[in-house]
Amino acid sequence: MPRYIKVDQKDNIVVALTDLEEGLSIEMDSTNIHIQEHIKAKHKFALKDFDSGDEIIMYGVLVGNATGPIKKGCGITVDNVKHASAAYGSSKEKYHWTPPDISKYKDKTFMGYHRKDGSVGTSNNWLVIPLVFCENRNIDILEGLLVKSLGYGAKKDFAVDVNSLINKYRSGASDEEIYDTPIISSYEEMTENRVFQNIDGIKFLRHDGGCGGTRQDSEMLCRLLAGYIVHANVAGATILSLGCQHAQISILKEAIQEKDPKFSKPLYFIEQQKSGSQQKLIEEAIKHTFVGLAQANQATRKPAPLNKLVLGLECGGSDGFSGISANPSLGYASDLLVALGGTTVLAEFPELNGVEQELINRSKTGALGRKFSQLMDAYSQKATAVGSGFESNPSPGNIKDGLITDAIKSAGAAKKGGSSPITDVLDYGEKVTRPGLNLLCTPGNDVESTTGLAGSGCNVIVFTTGLGTPTGNPVAPVIKVSSNTTLFERMNDIIDVNAGTVINGGDSIESMGEKLLDHIIEVASGTITVKAELKGQHDFIPWKRGVSL
Repeated sequence: MPRYIKVDQKDNIVVALTDLEEGLSIEMDSTNIHIQEHIKAKHKFALKDFDSGDEIIMYGVLVGNATGPIKKGCGITVDNVKHASAAYGSSKEKYHWTPPDISKYKDKTFMGYHRKDGSVGTSNNWLVIPLVFCENRNIDILEGLLVKSLGYGAKKDFAVDVNSLINKYRSGASDEEIYDTPIISSYEEMTENRVFQNIDGIKFLRHDGGCGGTRQDSEMLCRLLAGYIVHANVAGATILSLGCQHAQISILKEAIQEKDPKFSKPLYFIEQQKSGSQQKLIEEAIKHTFVGLAQANQATRKPAPLNKLVLGLECGGSDGFSGISANPSLGYASDLLVALGGTTVLAEFPELNGVEQELINRSKTGALGRKFSQLMDAYSQKATAVGSGFESNPSPGNIKDGLITDAIKSAGAAKKGGSSPITDVLDYGEKVTRPGLNLLCTPGNDVESTTGLAGSGCNVIVFTTGLGTPTGNPVAPVIKVSSNTTLFERMNDIIDVNAGTVINGGDSIESMGEKLLDHIIEVASGTITVKAELKGQHDFIPWKRGVSL
């Protein structure tokens, strides 16, 4: 296994793949380097002597400036480097792309649900949605009444025996005896008793919006909810409205019509202020939902070409290995899918800071490059106005594991988008309509971003992580990919695929990219259920368009 790597020939810092002890002598670019201090795995060290103000280059781009002298072989840290990123403008040259070899995949298909609008779902779900937070309690009631009765719920979970602790406490047990009492047992909840065998799940989209705040937030919520309702993975929906909120039924209907003019799925609206009582509201909602499920149950999986996949590209809880293992592997899988005529979507605009020019150069038209620049500029200005610019994006966990500036984090995060040309640039809530690589303006916040990816039409999401996260989504299966093997082994209950083999030399970027695409096809066909779905992890947080990094 290699112990360090220079990611790009232009780089003047090097990544430690294992802990490097002080005094170690290595050779890089025909130069002998003595490691001057202990360098932890995932962190970086200087390839040359730096003076204050000198540029720090990684992934071939500017990622920071030295804040003081840094000797060759010393660590790159928050104490000696500050965030910096390159300016950007219009594209100066035509972009040329060489697609990867797709001969292995050209005749492959996945088993999906074919919709009347030509899209293909990777799952078949029914949605129950509140138009306003006032209806969340009714959503809770409906979930309690419907999920287990119809044979749904988390497939694998654990039982907690709190009564054992109560009995110990009542018998006068010590704190140590209570701590030593086993209370967790795993179990598997069987799903063979589903009433509707072709419905993969009933999903409940609670949120805290729809009224209060700004009218624009409520209108954006309606556009986002419309994206979920017309989604290829959705068979139909039951909508609960109070009646007086900003997010009116009429606004949602207009948004659905805009996204799918020939919309024909079962859709039921129930307004509490017209129902007469909560009891009648619940009764009406259950009966409508049951009838809709019976209709939606007629759908079955059929073969579909891989170009019907719309793949969301997401990362979160990133570490110093994310940008050299999991993210570029996902980028290669993205390139394969694009070469097959499919669609991929790269989000998280605060984590594209520093690589804007590369993405502008890859845009198929000048108009797309300008739209991307405008969205980035507006986002950056809002963040700066409240004293929290893009440089504030890295979390304590990111920094602890080697991502010490936003530009380092961003340059690695952008690798998820591979190298294919950019065919469209979308704002939050806009629907994906063009094959190829799309850019979608979302926050770096994991759940707000995955919520937006699904709302724009992604029927599968791949989520790379170096630190671990349980994040899932109500409608789009979220495949979790670890950047390192230690994480995969430690949090195997929530991680689906291990890309840490790229670090130890067991896989190349290309071979891991193919493994990822193979896994995506299995998930899209319903033959593999992602860990987040097994855990019932259905995260849904709409972005209110405030500053969220």
